[in-house]
Amino acid sequence: MSSVNDWVVREYFESLGYLVMQPCKYVASGRPKKVEEEIDLVVFNPLVVETARSERMVWTGDDLRGVPRAVVSVYGWHTDRFYPTMLERIPEILRFASGESMRHAERIAGSRDLARILCLPQLPASDSLRENTLDMLRQKGVDGVLLFRTMLLELIDSVDKNRNYEKSDLLQIVRILKNYDLLKDRQMYLFGRKRRASAAAGRDGGRAPAEPPAAPPDGGPAPGGTASE
Repeated sequence: MSSVNDWVVREYFESLGYLVMQPCKYVASGRPKKVEEEIDLVVFNPLVVETARSERMVWTGDDLRGVPRAVVSVYGWHTDRFYPTMLERIPEILRFASGESMRHAERIAGSRDLARILCLPQLPASDSLRENTLDMLRQKGVDGVLLFRTMLLELIDSVDKNRNYEKSDLLQIVRILKNYDLLKDRQMYLFGRKRRASAAAGRDGGRAPAEPPAAPPDGGPAPGGTASE
C-alpha cells in the first residue's frame, strides 16, 4: 500500500510543477531505519523563486505556490484518522523532520530552504482535537499537512477526460472513471446538489407544504364532513 500512497503523492506534486525525487528505493525490514531511509520524497519547483510559506497547517495546492523545495513524508492509513496518540506509538512518523534527516535532505536538495510536509489520511473530526493535533505537529517541526482527500480531489479536477494519459497509469484510471461518470469534478458535485434542491422546490411549487387541518372540537363536524345526528 505504501507504494500506492507514494504514487498518489508523486503525481500530485508533479501536477503542480514539482520535480520529485525518491532518495530511498528499497524498504528497510527487520531493523530500525537509517537517517537516509526516513525521507520518502524530496520535491523541487524551479518556477517558485520566492519562499512564502502559509501560516496555516493544513495545506492545499494554493499554499504550495510559495514553497520551492520540500521534504515529504507519506503515511496513508485510509481507514483511520491521525491522532496525537499515534506519535507515542509510532514516533518514527516525525523522524523525517529531525535534525539529522533534514541535514541529509539538505545535501540532496543543495539548499537549506526546505519545507517539511507530512501527508496524512484524515485528521480528528473534533475541532479541539484537530487543533491540538496540528499544534503538536507544528511543535515537532512540521510546516504543513497535506490530506489525501485534498490531493485526490485536486488531481481529479486536473484530469481532462478528452486527453490520453498513457504515460501515467493513475491519471489514466482517473480519466476513464470520469469518462463513465464514475468520478466528477468538485464543481459538478456542487451544481448537482443545487439542481436536486431546485427540482425538489419545483415539485412543491416553491411553497412550504400545507399543514394538516386542525382536529375538530369534541362533538363538532369533521373537516369536509357533517355533524353526526
